[in-house]
Amino acid sequence: MPVFKSGESVPDWCELNFFDIIELQPGDTHVFERVAEMEKVMIGSGKCRLSANGEVVDGEAKTRLELPTPDGQFEVLDVFVPSTVIRLGGKWGDDLGGFGVFTAALNDHRTNGGDPITYEKDTAFDRHFHDCDEYWIFFEGHCEVVSEDKHYRVGPGDCVATGMGWHHDLPKVKEPIKAVYFETTMQREMRRGHLWEHKHGPARPVPERV
Repeated sequence: MPVFKSGESVPDWCELNFFDIIELQPGDTHVFERVAEMEKVMIGSGKCRLSANGEVVDGEAKTRLELPTPDGQFEVLDVFVPSTVIRLGGKWGDDLGGFGVFTAALNDHRTNGGDPITYEKDTAFDRHFHDCDEYWIFFEGHCEVVSEDKHYRVGPGDCVATGMGWHHDLPKVKEPIKAVYFETTMQREMRRGHLWEHKHGPARPVPERV
């Protein structure tokens, strides 16, 4: 079950077990009631003032904060322009992969630097795998993703969970997308970033992480 929405049950192997996406307008405030042992927050778009366990930050798109202990909570104190804030919760290790925002759009000059594909593609995204699990949380646009060789149509509010060693890709977009990516605890050879069999060796997917 690699695709789920906020509030739905998640596979037992997932280190990310909760997320929510909050749309805010100027003048709004919001308190994120604590739900998980560890939490992170990302501003997907816009500009707002955040508090993380008492620390106040004026942030914009791609600003990220975390609560690595069970204490404290996130708050949105002020919203300067329409903003989207994504909160993630769960339990993960100290040595993590990447955490950020990515985009994808139709690309007429697409290249395929990743592993070989057998399906149609209209983006420059590469088919790859990781030495960790990865989660994509979509908050704008609609597209088609491939995970574990299965195709899924996803849009705002969907999370794609891909276990370590499984290939994934984003071959088609219906409209430009924005999403948060979160690579959890590094394992095996601890190689960061996109991995390809033609360069890094066999993917060795974990069978139970599906």
